[in-house]
Amino acid sequence: MVIRRVLAPRIDFSALRRELGLPEGFPDAAQREADRAAAAPPTGVDRTDVPFVTIDPAASRDLDQAMHLARRPGGGYRVRYAIADVAAHVRPGGALEEETWRRGQTVYLPDGNVPLHPHTLSEGAASLLPDVDRAAVVWTIDLDADGATTGVALERARVRSRAKLDYEGVQAAADAGRLPEPVALLPEIGALLTARGLRRGAVNLPLPEQDVEPDGDGWRLVLRGPVPMEDHNAQISLLTGMAAADIMLAGRIGLLRTMPPPKPEAVARLRAAAAPLGVPWPDGVGVGEVLAGLDASQPRAAAFVDQAAELMRGAAYTAFDGELPEQPEHGGVAAAYAHVTAPLRRLADRYATEVCLALHEERPVPDWARAALPKLPEVMATTDRTAGAATRGAIELAEAVLLEHRVGEVFEAAVLDVDAPPNGQSKPGRPPGGTVALDAPPVRARCTGELPLGERIQVRLVTADPTQRKVVFERA
Repeated sequence: MVIRRVLAPRIDFSALRRELGLPEGFPDAAQREADRAAAAPPTGVDRTDVPFVTIDPAASRDLDQAMHLARRPGGGYRVRYAIADVAAHVRPGGALEEETWRRGQTVYLPDGNVPLHPHTLSEGAASLLPDVDRAAVVWTIDLDADGATTGVALERARVRSRAKLDYEGVQAAADAGRLPEPVALLPEIGALLTARGLRRGAVNLPLPEQDVEPDGDGWRLVLRGPVPMEDHNAQISLLTGMAAADIMLAGRIGLLRTMPPPKPEAVARLRAAAAPLGVPWPDGVGVGEVLAGLDASQPRAAAFVDQAAELMRGAAYTAFDGELPEQPEHGGVAAAYAHVTAPLRRLADRYATEVCLALHEERPVPDWARAALPKLPEVMATTDRTAGAATRGAIELAEAVLLEHRVGEVFEAAVLDVDAPPNGQSKPGRPPGGTVALDAPPVRARCTGELPLGERIQVRLVTADPTQRKVVFERA
């Protein structure tokens, strides 16, 4: 993992919060419900003997998932995945449920999150923190030696996590060959699941993420590349989401996370861009396999990955009851897939999980869950936009503040994208340009001029306006 940090001055994110209309606190009635639920002891089948552990960013306290991995006698693997049982804490028809529908999902900002549930639940009684009993929905997924699913079961249970692990620590332990027993098989299983996904046609964009982190009295802008253990961990979540989708499709009711498969013409355009960028693309090799072999820290590879993002359009939630969706798959996963593994942070997961539990137990889906399904896609789409705007806005503000006093300076940058209007001509009054990424500070912004895709160039900073959260360069 490569992390580049640059210190920024003090930044006030309150204007962004107001602009997005983010709530400041929970209504009294909702908070009282949460407090009462937090005081109740967890119920369910006793699975506290299973030594689950969590793997999350080091600072996280809203812990949705805990896992335990083991070999099965005779070959194959058993994946146990405990997911916070949020429905056990939120009463249908109550004030807390109503407030969670208004929020839709947790919104993360550098100066603190705006949680879907009160902290007494999201970072307390419902979170799978270590050394305390918690209510969970435990998925047990059996795999054969090649990583194919051979059996799925789920149940409400009482669990106890043994440790709160973080990605960097787990990666260091993996590199040293000292992974703790509950996740010692994660690299092995993760690699099998990744390989199966690539054979299906799954597509993952290996781009480093920008983030803004506190640093003393100020903030730092961070560019963080994924570590292998983070990708392996994500495969367990994907495995569970695919199992959930299969259950709901078989039961003809549920909520899927869908995305159209890449259009052939879009793949053809990407293939045409590969050779000029020096990206090998042998015949018979899928997009996902090409991307998996790239080092996105290199400018040409990063530009290719940026172009590949055009394939990943149209993600949505699709509800169904009786009639199956015409297009049930997620193009990035290359399979039917559902969100069920982050109910502390996403509203939809609570209801999809309840549907899966009912179908697995061969009982009717509760009326409150069934009635919610057709309303969830719009709520999630709206709150997805809000969460995305918060993430982008915070980064753009940090970039502008960081560069505010450096207008006129020249930087080295990689060209990630260039304007390509459908008619080959720029919009009236809009100069040609594209998107560049600086190494230091790790800023990504618009640049005007004739830009060579995938090459390193020098750019001059012409605008850095914190009020508008706007940064613009020109080719030097």
